[in-house]
Amino acid sequence: MGDSRASTAGPGAAERARSVLAVAWSCAVTVDGGREELVGAHTVTGDGRVILHAPEDSALRAAVICAPRGEPCAVLEFADVAPVAQRNRIRARLWLAGSFAAEADRLAFRATRAVLRGPSGAEAVDLDAFTAAAPDPLAAAEARLLTHLADAHPDAVERLTRLVEPASLHAATRVVPLALDRYGLTLRIERGRRHGDVRLPFHRPADDLGQLTERVHALLTRAATAACPRALQRQRADGDG
Repeated sequence: MGDSRASTAGPGAAERARSVLAVAWSCAVTVDGGREELVGAHTVTGDGRVILHAPEDSALRAAVICAPRGEPCAVLEFADVAPVAQRNRIRARLWLAGSFAAEADRLAFRATRAVLRGPSGAEAVDLDAFTAAAPDPLAAAEARLLTHLADAHPDAVERLTRLVEPASLHAATRVVPLALDRYGLTLRIERGRRHGDVRLPFHRPADDLGQLTERVHALLTRAATAACPRALQRQRADGDG
């Protein structure tokens, strides 16, 4: 069970929802009592419509074509999965309720309700804000950046723990990068059967990869001058022994 902390700065619900849509690799569709899993089969328009490229023989396509009113109601579910292997990798789930319309060889879905569930619980997403929002500018690169940080720079991850309150690192067995957006980096701290998430906010939002590099370097510079809580914990443990 997690004990995640709320971030001091971060994207709003609408932007987070659009980011989940932008990078999700699968979609679960429930329509007319049936459920179908589609992998790599959706795109998102600028106004937030979800375009599904369902197979010709899919039950979903048949349900849309055969619907009495032509626009069957449906629920779409998307999962936001952490790219770095860790405990409890589902970071958020997004549900969209709305209706389908057939457009040539594709199915267009327009939401009438959106709900986003994250570590702090579920919240309704304002549809006007959802339509107007854009994904986080780093969303498309997040998976590559986090896996590179975890695999190639574990020393940097360890150094960043110097910016974490010592109490949050108590009994920690592993620290891995969990999430990245223009406002900051989130670390997951695993301990025993529990875990906690700690947010490291940037001093200013990063709107592109060049700015992100500067923001991460700024965090590492701060960390270089901070005391190392994990080292202090080890020293206390050695002293107690």
